[in-house]
This record gives sequence, structure tokens and C-alpha cells, in this order.
Amino acid sequence: MAAEGLPLARLSPAHRMMALQGDPPARRVLSAREKAAVIVRYLLAEGTPLPLNQLPDHMQSALAEQMGAMRLIDRATLDAVVAEFMAELEAVGMAFPGGLEGALSVMDGHISQTAASRLRRKAGVSTKGDPWERLITLPADKLIPVILDEAVEVAAVILSKLPVQRAAEILGKLPGDKARRIAFAVSLTGNVDPETVHRIGLAILAQLDSQPPKAFDKGPVERVGAILNISPQVTRDDVLAGLEAEDAGFAEQVRKAIFTYLHIPARIPPRDVPKIIRIVDQTALVAAMAFSQGKEEFEAATEFILANISQRMAQGIREEVAARGKVKEKDAEEAMNLIVSAVRTLEASGELVMIQPEDDD
Repeated sequence: MAAEGLPLARLSPAHRMMALQGDPPARRVLSAREKAAVIVRYLLAEGTPLPLNQLPDHMQSALAEQMGAMRLIDRATLDAVVAEFMAELEAVGMAFPGGLEGALSVMDGHISQTAASRLRRKAGVSTKGDPWERLITLPADKLIPVILDEAVEVAAVILSKLPVQRAAEILGKLPGDKARRIAFAVSLTGNVDPETVHRIGLAILAQLDSQPPKAFDKGPVERVGAILNISPQVTRDDVLAGLEAEDAGFAEQVRKAIFTYLHIPARIPPRDVPKIIRIVDQTALVAAMAFSQGKEEFEAATEFILANISQRMAQGIREEVAARGKVKEKDAEEAMNLIVSAVRTLEASGELVMIQPEDDD
């Protein structure tokens, strides 16, 4: 070559390109493990987040060892490995989560809790993956009994793994002495190794999954309260009196769970009243308000509603109430139950948060 030995800067553009390219390099033949290491290294270099922690520990170790043993990969080999990887991805029509736990996560909300619990007990707790991914999604009422039964050191690990807001919620619901001892134990968790935390998570999951499934999603207080919510007032008062005689503590809890038209001023934030009005049929609203006229406790709820909507709308409703005339008690109860159902619908969707009885003061 005439230009051989000259600095690249002195070559013509065509010769410079030829000198830079040279002969096409031969592709290296890589094993499947080496190809995996190349793809992982390439994706990480591109800033792509990879959930490698979801792989079994032995696979994570093998991948790290393989990457540590490799040095340089030429461009042709890299291009070939990436092209092969992309071709395999393009050929995939559907991917399943893998394992029973993954399948249950995908089907969550679509199968019954009874079936899910039975499958988890049948399969046992998997040692693969991170048990805390599932534990941190559990509601506080599922974790509190576990925390109360465990040693304070284990309880401290559980709280440390939970999101701060969830941990604070649970700590606030624990007995004072237990809460103080757990909070102190959190300060001693600095030297706990990850394997111990992983084993604690697996043990807690095994404990939760071993519990027999419950026939009812809600507790007895909520179920009785929901029934009495839409019962006639005479029936409600009679049942509560009977419960008071049999079990005063249970009766008090049921009273707190009950929500009727009468409880609107004490339990509904004023700013949320317009939300209720928007989804309640106005005929039912007028019937309930017409029935409440002259009845002090019912009238208080009516005036609370009217005071927290626009004056124009309130005046229109007052005129309809005046024109409505007398309402039968049965019709009034049906109308009030429709209003209560609207409140419960908003509460279930998260659009409304009712004031709890203990917060009234």
C-alpha cells in the first residue's frame, strides 16, 4: 500500500477509511453464558434498568463471575449477539411470569382469596425472588398480628423493610410499650445481614400462607354494621339494645361501624358534600329531606347538606322539599339508604374519607 506507514492525517479520505476499517474481523464463537453476559453488559451500559435481583442467587453469581472473566468483545461479535438476542425477542408472542407465585400475582383480584390461599399452601413459599415484594403490599391488619406475636428484633426488621408511611401506621396501632420496644430495636438492626432479612421474610410468608382461608372478607363488626345500615330504625335500635345486653364491647364497635343519614354531619367532611349530591338521584334526596322536616335529629343532617352546597342549588332543593309534602316512613328510609349507599361508593373509590367516631372531638 503506497500510503503505508504514513500518519492517518496525511492519507486521503478514502485511504483513511480503508486504514481504519481494515479487514472485516472474524466473529468469536461465544457460549450461551458469555452471550448473556454480553447482553447484560450492553444493556447496563445503555442505562437500561435490569431486575437481576429477581434471578435465583446461583444465577446472579454465575453471571457476575462470567462478566468478571471477560475482557474485550469486538464490534462484529457484539453486533451478532445483539442481533440474535433481538431476533429471539421478536419471535416471542407471549411471556408468562414463571412460577406459581408469579401466576398468582398476575391473577390477583381475578380469582377468589380462598383459591389463592389454597394454591399458596399447596406450593409452599418459594425461596426464589424477594419475599418482601409481596409483604410490603399487605394491609396493616394482616401484619399487625404477626408483629405482635414476634420478638421485638424480628418486628423491628419488618418495620424497617416497610415503606415509612406504612410502618408509621402500624406503629401507631400497636400497644404503647410494644411500640416503644420495637422502635428501640430498629436502632439495633444496622448490622443485620441481607440473608437473615431474606429468611425472616420467607418465614413470615410461610406463617401467613399457612393460615386457613376465611369464609368472609370482612370481620363480624363490619358485616353487622353493614346490615344495620340499611335496616329500619326500629329494627336497628332493637338489635343494638340486644347486643348491648349480650356483649357491650361488641355493641360499641358495631355502633361505630354504623353509618346512616343521621351520621352525615359528624362523619362527612363539609367539602365532600357536593360529591354526594352529584351521584344521588334528586328525587331520593328531596324525599329524605322532606321526611326530615320537624324531626330534629334528621333535620340537622338535612341542614348540614344544604349548608355545604351552592346557595342556588340549596334554594332549588328547598323549594322542591316544600312542594313534596308528606313522605311515608318506608319511602323515606329507602331514600336515605340511597344517600348512604352513595357515600359508601365514594368511600370505596377513595374519593371520600369519612371522619372516624374517635376523631369527632
